[in-house]
Amino acid sequence: MELNRRDFIVLPGVALAASSLAAAPPVPWQRKIRRVGQTNMTEHDPAVLNVEQWADYWASLKVDAVLVSVTGILAFYQTKVPFHRKGKFLGERDFFGDCCAAAKKRGIHVIARMSPDLNWEDAVQAHPEWFQRDAEGNAVHHTEDPRLFRTCMFTTYMTDYMPAIMREINSLYDVDGLYTNAWPPLGALPVCYCDQCRRLPQPGTLAYWDKFNQRTVYLWKLYDSIAKEKNPASFYFANLGGGIRSTANLVQLGEICEWFQCDNQGRGADDTPIWGCALQGRVCNAVQKGKMATNVTGAWSTGRPRWRNVYKSQQEEQMWFDQTLASGMVPYHHIIGGENGMGEDRRWLEPAHKYFDWMARHDAHFVNKRSIANLGVVMGQRTNLFYKPPRGATMPQYMDGMYYALLEGRFLFDFVHEEKMAPEDLQKYSALLLPNTALLSDGQCRQLRAYVDGGGSLLATFETSMFNEHNERRADFGLADVFGIHKAGEIVGTNGNAYLARIEKQHAILNGFTNTHWIPGAENRVPLAPVPEPILSVVPGFVAYPPELSYPLQDRTDEPAVVVREKGKSRLIYFPGDIERTMWQSGHTDLARLLQNSIRWVAGANPPVTIEGEGVIEAFAWETEAGFAVHILNYTNPAMHRGWIRSFFPIGEQRVRMDLPAGRRVTRVELLRAEKTVPFRQTGGTVQFAIPEVADYEVAALYSA
Repeated sequence: MELNRRDFIVLPGVALAASSLAAAPPVPWQRKIRRVGQTNMTEHDPAVLNVEQWADYWASLKVDAVLVSVTGILAFYQTKVPFHRKGKFLGERDFFGDCCAAAKKRGIHVIARMSPDLNWEDAVQAHPEWFQRDAEGNAVHHTEDPRLFRTCMFTTYMTDYMPAIMREINSLYDVDGLYTNAWPPLGALPVCYCDQCRRLPQPGTLAYWDKFNQRTVYLWKLYDSIAKEKNPASFYFANLGGGIRSTANLVQLGEICEWFQCDNQGRGADDTPIWGCALQGRVCNAVQKGKMATNVTGAWSTGRPRWRNVYKSQQEEQMWFDQTLASGMVPYHHIIGGENGMGEDRRWLEPAHKYFDWMARHDAHFVNKRSIANLGVVMGQRTNLFYKPPRGATMPQYMDGMYYALLEGRFLFDFVHEEKMAPEDLQKYSALLLPNTALLSDGQCRQLRAYVDGGGSLLATFETSMFNEHNERRADFGLADVFGIHKAGEIVGTNGNAYLARIEKQHAILNGFTNTHWIPGAENRVPLAPVPEPILSVVPGFVAYPPELSYPLQDRTDEPAVVVREKGKSRLIYFPGDIERTMWQSGHTDLARLLQNSIRWVAGANPPVTIEGEGVIEAFAWETEAGFAVHILNYTNPAMHRGWIRSFFPIGEQRVRMDLPAGRRVTRVELLRAEKTVPFRQTGGTVQFAIPEVADYEVAALYSA
């Protein structure tokens, strides 16, 4: 029997299926992109750029979108907006329009890139109210080019000038989105004494942060509405990034942001460890589930001093791409214009071409549905912005120490934002870690208490829950009843001679410690009231020099150096010392072992994925469109803690065991970097296989039925 289309759709079962399909909302285009590109245009590019060559390059990389400069500092088109200065090499050319048309001709989406952070002195003279002021009332110069001045986000510059540019672009060109670079500010909250800001709470306070977030959300919604005036499918987004220390409230923006643009272009002048990009991906996954997240990888020489037009180490750039993919973000190749618009240093062109071409062959394995991890690390954004650590300590040290312990112990984990701890957010996790999460509201403490009552486990350190959400110190821990602890004094610090921990009785967290009564403590601690049968007790610190006096004046106390308890199915550990930070600072292997033993104990047996082998790795496991994927990043490298990586140091066989969801069966395991299949064995719901070698990165794709 032959059926025409009309007969087909009226069959009962098919009609129901057709109805279901019709009801499903279309997936927005920005959630389907896999690669992004950007040539950061210079003022000189309109005189030298071969637009067709530029567009051919990005098309050859199979990018789905390019960001093209409109700017706001220098116009790359024939603007009529006052104080939008045309570049001196623009002439009569419509440079932005030419680039937009060339990209569109090749099927590439175009995002109009703008910079609202700086403008020129003529604008200062005409509109002094637009600009940041120092305490004496002077307009604030840009630190790198004193010809430019910093604008203030609380002024009409953001509600008059920038919307005028956005509407002009919408009226002239077919763009798919609007983007602002350098706003919201990354790294630190602004400090401004203009007339508008003098009416705000004091900079650097939580009251100021509330106003900052209100303004950020207001402007975000305003710009998004402008983007949609011409095309409802268009949208606005801005650069975010900053990891845990993002200036804007990530949960608030996660509700309205369609594209989470992480402007973490590479390792800088500080001692940022190699996993900086992967950490950012974990932040995105915690607040932006289901939406697009990209990480801008700068091919240029990030760091100090900066050479903006010279290529960095190819291996360093590749590792940043690796981490972007592994952590669930979309790779984004960023180069700087120059001679012929593609730069005089052209070494950055071909490596990205090869990498993106490889990725395109395996796209389905990088479309993630959910993380497999069952261990959560609470990221305290308020703590990282407003908590004042003890003298000599910095906030990144706490997470760096915990992160390193997790990698060395080969744990799979997710980040959990402090404002996303409702039961539905936490139900997948067997345990949560709180690395010095000092600021927690009463409501958040209740959520953690309910999590424990439901069988979840916790590990916390140092001043976790000692402050409420307003950064006001509590008389006792907000989670005192959960951990069975009570504060017994103010923070005890040291002058480089930290306390010791005496082993009082054996426990799983002390596995591997033999032939010693002492192990290291931490540089700072909160004194605790005594608890019954402590596992470790505090031995107060003493001098290291002269050696004649290097012995304890009091070798035994009743002050606990850790509190361990079980409550039903829950396992609970509290360290009164900042041991994760101390481990990061000292590199002491005893502290690393103690942390990893403790994490393993609270997390419980049977993790969803285990990976055995030599080397320092970071691992991610995802359910994907094609089945499952296990990502292994090889950080075994002398430049792991100090950039840049010069070459890769391959590690040998990595043995993987993964528990599958009920009813799932693996049909094939393919290594995507090696581009070959490997044998596997499935027993019940567990699959096992081996990866023979990992140079920088390997992805084991598990095809599943």
